[in-house]
Amino acid sequence: MKTQSSDVIVIGGGIMGACTTLFLRQRGISVTLLERDRIGQKASGSSFGNLRRQGRPISQLPLANRSSALWAQLSESLGAEIEVELSGHVRVGYSDRPELVEDFTHYASQAAETGLNLEVFTGKELHERFPFFGPEVLVGSYSPNDGHSNPRVVASACARAASANGAHVHENMAVTSANKVGEDFVVVTDAGLGFTAPSLVIAAGAWSNSLAEAFGEKIGIVSRGPTMLVTEPAPYFIHPCLGVVTPVEEESIYLRQIARGNVIVGGSTRSPASTSTGRAIVDPKNTLSQLRQLRRLVPALAQLNVIRVWSGVEGYTPDGMPVIGRSEREAGLYYACGFSGGGHQLGPGVGEVIAELIDTGETDTPIEDFGIRRFNASTG
Repeated sequence: MKTQSSDVIVIGGGIMGACTTLFLRQRGISVTLLERDRIGQKASGSSFGNLRRQGRPISQLPLANRSSALWAQLSESLGAEIEVELSGHVRVGYSDRPELVEDFTHYASQAAETGLNLEVFTGKELHERFPFFGPEVLVGSYSPNDGHSNPRVVASACARAASANGAHVHENMAVTSANKVGEDFVVVTDAGLGFTAPSLVIAAGAWSNSLAEAFGEKIGIVSRGPTMLVTEPAPYFIHPCLGVVTPVEEESIYLRQIARGNVIVGGSTRSPASTSTGRAIVDPKNTLSQLRQLRRLVPALAQLNVIRVWSGVEGYTPDGMPVIGRSEREAGLYYACGFSGGGHQLGPGVGEVIAELIDTGETDTPIEDFGIRRFNASTG
């Protein structure tokens, strides 16, 4: 079997793997990226594209802030149009949960300590600032420097830039085995090619479970499919991304309007998804639920026609937090997976942190809460 060597092998060509590959090459580290399908085709390409910091656990905000700084100049550094629009993000709560006013205010105070400044509006003030909201919207938290990008093009643009800088990028090449022999990782693919490197990054999304288990670690990622739709164009009047805070899954929609007028909607109820088939089915009941919530959030959108629906295979960890950083059991092994539907904004920051760890052995960005240790401890 023919074998190729590099300093690092990255498994998974979504936004995490592509960004990691990009930043490794910027540090002059040789890297091979392996993707079972096309770059960005799976969860990364089917996501909403939110560049949202607020609403994350406070422990994620230093990483999210680092990523935000990278997003601000990513199009220019890639030399590619990835449709980054930093037009703001509004997170809202409904009047049937008045306790959210206090929750939003408390969160804004905590977020400010990390460098994320939020404006909280309620009642009349909120509706004067954002007149498109429905009457049930009680409170809103505004992050003016967040926004969205086009998730269908980001990972591929990062991979192209990495390839132009010397990375070896392989598509349609599934990993059939990965193990460590001596000081090197040995990865075998279904194309009959083998790859070796002293460092390995598992960034395979919902497909990361079996790779981790090969090294004696268990994550317990579950596959789920988001419910997504896009409408026909309408006059462009919603500039920020919008999202609903609620413990009721079907109410938890989010939306953005792009400059040509189409409205992209995500959230509400998710569907089962399969890593075996690589598919998730859009359940019509979920789409109808989404449309009911859309009318509730922004009544002016009620009459728009839906022109496409889709889903993808996302990987969710048991605690909803990602796995980022070193393996607990195997030197040279790193993880960037399990982002539980919230990874798009974090992508550049995660890629830069993993590259930094591999190159220098440390990072100033706190990622301790995302270590795989928390799952290893529960499995023995």
